[in-house]
Amino acid sequence: MNSLSHGGARSGRLLSNPAARAHLAAGLAVAGWHYGSGGSGWWQHGNGGYGWVGPLFWPFAYHDIYDYAIWGDGIGFWDYGYPDIYAGIFAPYGYNDLAGYMAPRPYGRRHARVAPLAQMCGDDSRNIAALPIDQIQLTVQPTEAQFAALDDLGNASIAAAQAIRVACPAQVTLTAPGRLAAMQQRIEAMMSAVASVQPPLEKFYGMLTDEQKARFNALAEDQRKTSNAQAPVAPGCGTAPSRALEWPAGEIETRLHPNDSQRASLAALQDASTKAAEALKAACQPVEALTPPARFTAMGKRLDTMLQAVKLVRARLEDFYATLTDEQKAQFEAIGPGRSA
Repeated sequence: MNSLSHGGARSGRLLSNPAARAHLAAGLAVAGWHYGSGGSGWWQHGNGGYGWVGPLFWPFAYHDIYDYAIWGDGIGFWDYGYPDIYAGIFAPYGYNDLAGYMAPRPYGRRHARVAPLAQMCGDDSRNIAALPIDQIQLTVQPTEAQFAALDDLGNASIAAAQAIRVACPAQVTLTAPGRLAAMQQRIEAMMSAVASVQPPLEKFYGMLTDEQKARFNALAEDQRKTSNAQAPVAPGCGTAPSRALEWPAGEIETRLHPNDSQRASLAALQDASTKAAEALKAACQPVEALTPPARFTAMGKRLDTMLQAVKLVRARLEDFYATLTDEQKAQFEAIGPGRSA
């Protein structure tokens, strides 16, 4: 990860490339899974990346935020949706798989080398995680007053990246309610980051002349031409139907042998899950936003929808979990690691 942080596309960092981030997340996501022999997984995103990497939800969160805000490339950001909530309920990782993400494994044929969790949370320094302030400066050629506003934007960007890093989990969570709680905390940190960066961005943007705004807006199109990328397609928002996301009702019945009260609570959880999926699908951004402020507004709305969906499912999940015995809880947690690609 450190080697990918220097030299490369855009503002000099390969991690600025969403395809490179997706490729790295894919490698990290399966490195600790059955000692690296898991291959691809059912919780993989359509762009090839993963919403969950071990115990961490949304790796490269801040990269995805500014990648969409400045470059208009929303593949990383908009690929998050209901499948990530589903993966939080039925996690693909068992305890042995997760342990490798907290500290380096011993060397040997049976042990894959997995990046510690702290490394996966990324670097929040100006050189790595900040908005490309230097490139914005070269593009718009700000006046002295505009430069002061741009500097405020850069400082807000660093503070936002640090806030997201703080929300990185400090320990492995082994239960479904715990995973959704960690997911909620991560989304709340991202919402706070967007909310803190948006005002200085709007202030700076509002101080620009029409000509400067046009050059700023053109950064996204110029980047697509430079990288020979196609115009962005409508975001998928993780809504593609998949048989892998069907509720394992038969396995739940076989493993848990729920009583009538537990079945009623399970039905409420499934209903909440369906409502969350429908809400996230309905809130999928249908039109490409053409200015950085508009993209920040779109991100804020999307994150808020995700937060409400997670809260809805988490509440019903905790209700259901509270009805289970310790043995049933263990059986429920065993469902996820048993699922195959």
